[in-house]
Amino acid sequence: MKSERFVSFVTSWNWNYNLASVATDHFQFELTQRCRVITECQRQQLASVSYSSRYALGLFYEVGMKIDVPWAGRYITSNPCVRFISIDNQKRSIESSEFGPSLVIHTTVPFGVTHMEHREEDVQQIISQQLETILPGLPQPVATKCQKWRYSQVINSAANCPGQMTLHLNPSLVCGGDGFTHSNFDGCVASALSVLEALKNHI
Repeated sequence: MKSERFVSFVTSWNWNYNLASVATDHFQFELTQRCRVITECQRQQLASVSYSSRYALGLFYEVGMKIDVPWAGRYITSNPCVRFISIDNQKRSIESSEFGPSLVIHTTVPFGVTHMEHREEDVQQIISQQLETILPGLPQPVATKCQKWRYSQVINSAANCPGQMTLHLNPSLVCGGDGFTHSNFDGCVASALSVLEALKNHI
């Protein structure tokens, strides 16, 4: 999936916005017209970034309900829909007499791509049915939240970009994010440090 994910900009210009969608024609037109700095090579680099897609489903239960499994998080390898399940309060080591436990379910990427344009209500029903085959007998949750995660993890980052892309030096305009490194916390930190290095001599 081509990237329309939001990428952070660090700039000394007084722009009207701090985030822009990096692969849309509108963004490229705006950047070209307002800055006149983006090159064809940079445009192609930005357009080449791609992300996986998936859904996340949150299930929230009544106070006092126990989820009787010996783990706080588990990867699922044998289900076409569900990839990861976490008992979120246990994973975060949070015990509360005011709030019940919660489950977070992440789908597989193929499932997410196939169902990305489907109604969230229909997708939630499928995920819930598949969850029942993995954790049978769960009670009905008191609340649910189905999140469409169109831009989940970086598949292909921007080529030949060491954590950032400098579009202009004076005034400074630098873009960064995991689309310029790799998709985890370390990738985000690496990009932030690269942006800092690119800016520190020009601010």
